[in-house]
Amino acid sequence: MKPPARRPLLGALAAAAFFSCLLLLAPPPRHLFPSSTSSSPARAPTSPYARRPKLLFLLAGQSNMAGRGAPTSPLPAPYLPHPRLLRLAADRRWVAAAPPLHADIDTHKTCGLGPAMPFAHRLLLSSSPSSPSSLPAPSAASDPADPLVLGLVPCAVGGTRIWMWARGQPLYEAAVARARAAVAGGGGALGAVLWFQGESDTVEVDDARAYGGRMERLVADLREDLGSPNLLVIQVGLESGEGNYTDIVRDAQKSINLPNVILVDAMGLPLSDDQLHLSTEAQLRLGEMLAQAFLEFESSRDRKL
Repeated sequence: MKPPARRPLLGALAAAAFFSCLLLLAPPPRHLFPSSTSSSPARAPTSPYARRPKLLFLLAGQSNMAGRGAPTSPLPAPYLPHPRLLRLAADRRWVAAAPPLHADIDTHKTCGLGPAMPFAHRLLLSSSPSSPSSLPAPSAASDPADPLVLGLVPCAVGGTRIWMWARGQPLYEAAVARARAAVAGGGGALGAVLWFQGESDTVEVDDARAYGGRMERLVADLREDLGSPNLLVIQVGLESGEGNYTDIVRDAQKSINLPNVILVDAMGLPLSDDQLHLSTEAQLRLGEMLAQAFLEFESSRDRKL
């Protein structure tokens, strides 16, 4: 897809971001994203649950999904590792999930705490025998008595506009390939796409006005390419933006009228000092909100069956 015309400075910034995406897709070819060797001197151990069927979640968008929340000491409990909470690393190995989840994906930025760990912890809690909620088995062949295993598939990259996530663009193709690899790597099923993006589309009015159509196209393409016509997409409504057209993008997000597309609104959540990225407190709350939206969707679907 050819990007729309932009004023010279903003066009240069968009081009720089685009080529950063290309760099993220450097060799070796089997890696969709390069591993970060500078921040992780040793490879994380492969999880003993790596070959178990998993309920999978694709994490996509830009910096607030990748996570810019400042780590605290000690880490809040929802950010601690759990034996049945896994992450698909950049080299496509299933490893224990621990923040920052996107350290080997969003490699041009310093990643911090995002919403996915508290989201996953909430789902694990809901899958316990004492919980009244129930979650779907990751595959028809899995033993109902087996404990739930969650697999997070990080794909978010900071500073990206939605046109960079269109079919045929490197970020989109990488995300689809990673999702397919996640399903193949031990089996399981996609539970949802968690999508938090749009801050960069508030800079230019043409981008903001085109956001709704591009988002609907993205959802349709993901469902087709992943062979999941009813795939749940949970998008986060913006709390902040890089430009003056945040309200236009927010209106577009709220106007998406597709089945199985849910909006979780981040408006009102506290921001970091840069007034762009969600704080650690906000990311914790957002993770809970995303989990609640997913659980309510599953409960509603169960009632219809």
